[in-house]
Amino acid sequence: MTHQNRRQFLASAAGLTIAVALPMKGRAQSGAANAFAADGSGSFAPNAFIRVAADDTVTVMIKHVEIGQGAYTGLATLVAEDLDADWAQMRAEAAPLDNEKYKNLYFGLQGTGGSTGLANSYTQMRKAGAAARAMLVQAAAAEWGVDASEITVTKGVIAHGDKTSTFGPMAAKAAEMTPPEDPPLKPASEFVYIGTDLPRLDSPSKSNGSAMFTMDIDIDGMETVVVAHPPMLGGTVASYDDTDAVAVPGVTAVRQIPQGVAVYATSTAAAIKGRSMLSVEWDTSAAETRSSAQMMDDFAAMVGSDTAKTAESAGDVATAFENAAQTVEMEFRFPYLAHAPLEPLDAVVEVKDGSATAWGGWQFPGFDNQSVAGALGMDPAKVAMVTMLAGGSFGRRAQPSAHIGAEVGAIAAAAGRDGAWKLVWTREDDLHGGYYRPMTVHHLRGGLDADGNITAWHNTVVNQSIMAGTPMEAMMQDGLDPTSYEGATKMPYDLTDMQVDWIRAASPVSVLWWRSVGHTHTAYATEVFLDHLLELGGKDPVQGRLDLLRPDMARDRAVLERVAEMAGWDGQKVKNGKGYGVALHESFSTYTAQIVEVEDKDGFPKVTNVWCAVDCGVAVTPNVIRAQIEGGIGFGLSSILHDELSLAEGGMVEQSNFDTYRVLRINEMPNVMVDIIASEVDPTGVGEPGTPPIGPALANAWRALKGENVTTLPFSKSVGA
Repeated sequence: MTHQNRRQFLASAAGLTIAVALPMKGRAQSGAANAFAADGSGSFAPNAFIRVAADDTVTVMIKHVEIGQGAYTGLATLVAEDLDADWAQMRAEAAPLDNEKYKNLYFGLQGTGGSTGLANSYTQMRKAGAAARAMLVQAAAAEWGVDASEITVTKGVIAHGDKTSTFGPMAAKAAEMTPPEDPPLKPASEFVYIGTDLPRLDSPSKSNGSAMFTMDIDIDGMETVVVAHPPMLGGTVASYDDTDAVAVPGVTAVRQIPQGVAVYATSTAAAIKGRSMLSVEWDTSAAETRSSAQMMDDFAAMVGSDTAKTAESAGDVATAFENAAQTVEMEFRFPYLAHAPLEPLDAVVEVKDGSATAWGGWQFPGFDNQSVAGALGMDPAKVAMVTMLAGGSFGRRAQPSAHIGAEVGAIAAAAGRDGAWKLVWTREDDLHGGYYRPMTVHHLRGGLDADGNITAWHNTVVNQSIMAGTPMEAMMQDGLDPTSYEGATKMPYDLTDMQVDWIRAASPVSVLWWRSVGHTHTAYATEVFLDHLLELGGKDPVQGRLDLLRPDMARDRAVLERVAEMAGWDGQKVKNGKGYGVALHESFSTYTAQIVEVEDKDGFPKVTNVWCAVDCGVAVTPNVIRAQIEGGIGFGLSSILHDELSLAEGGMVEQSNFDTYRVLRINEMPNVMVDIIASEVDPTGVGEPGTPPIGPALANAWRALKGENVTTLPFSKSVGA
């Protein structure tokens, strides 16, 4: 990533357009500005961040896909704050593909993920707003013949004495002004929008049905396409017979593509029916044919092998275990998990006159651009990418393989003509199609002294690598994939003799990050094991953690103390027939502590209340933060209680839809109380950090209530009906 700061200002007679880009290591700085003359077309360059129109509307170009996490609202809030706009005039629009202008400052390319959306944009978008404000003020000062320092801007109104103007009339003149090199930002004491509950910009259109998702796209002459994929992960097409498929009314063609056999039709129903009439012989020679139960046993058997790589170590673990008064071992087993977003995957491509346009909920549009272009044999510059609203992702759309782009491109290429095609994946396609959270085994060993203090800690993690074999492999160091064990390392506790090892397992099953990535299993294994050791040592779960925290872990301490206060923690783990458990975990630089209240309902846990304290830095949009934390808790609770993606003997996926891939029901959702710790630290992510602590907090509460550790997930597999 370049360390040169860039800012562009483009003007036109119709208004003012601004783009700002700041480097990751200098987010509070800015470099020299460059002004470019308007081309007189009345339109703006597509890589601008702010467009101030003659009708007073302020449109913010959003570089992150809106998948329900509030990106449109959060980034527009940052602009509105330092622009001193009125919230009613704010608009949001998806930015086009431009890996330089719209890059995620943490990734170095355009992309959404890792709870980085607002965090990497915080200073960047505020600077953009401040620069636009300064130029509007300069324009007003020139128009009115007054000193710019005497002009005020409040809720979209520029004023000096009895002279006032909204933004629109000043936009064209503002475009002629010299942009400031480093516009000052408001102090927190003057915030109007940051830290305030604001209506989400995407709520009205999603409520009245006018919001456009990929599935809503309709182009004249467009065909719908579904693909018969291999039923075993890693399989390929050996041969097929389409005689019955092409006889289905509405089916226009059947073509083999690298991903399987594509059925083209005039409607979705015809395409799906046509696919059901295909006869396909599959080559499974390279497919995964083990059952997931066998795979789990194979993974567990790898513990202790010489293929282990040490991810973190401190002290002398071997000697610490030799001197321990008591040694405890536990093995945790985590299944494959599907993302199962409400909107399954889809994409649209139109090919015309040697160029193409592709529509989709692109999370890394640059990757998909390369895939679409590669499949079509086009220069990527000839393929325009339009990012649509998406109905959830949880990591599913952030594919380094860009397989959806490759598949929709292959469909268009196989058609062999200009036209438009909509690729549709059913939920069954998605659940059967791979890209799961990795199956994982944790083997933990702990040592206690005679006073019950933890003296030794060793965690071995076994799973597949998400990064290996993808463009992200360059982020691996010494053969270690940090997404496989993150959260098991860099724990906040003072464990002087400790070691974390990782063993890479292999399978044709494709794996992908899943909401909170490695933290989803490391938080469970480490916090349940720690809680068990504290119990064996006669320690209180909350105070025991506080006593273990290193002195520099002030933010961990604050959320743990706050959640204990919220829940009225008094050291009693069982009260009135209900169990209580706690978990503390930091992920994506956000600190989260949760306490769970659970009761026994016919032998199965019923979570009634969850208290959560979160420190995510400056709370830009508190209502969105609370919603994301609540959603993360529900998502995590679903995976802990019910979710499992399993392979039968022979490698066939056993789940097909929400009837067999059981997700949390509304009557199972607990009351959730969220408290956001006040902070002046730059904001961090909230899309994922609510998910990791809910599982261990529940498991610890259930052990308190029932006296049993749940080490094989989901609960429904270990606890009962």
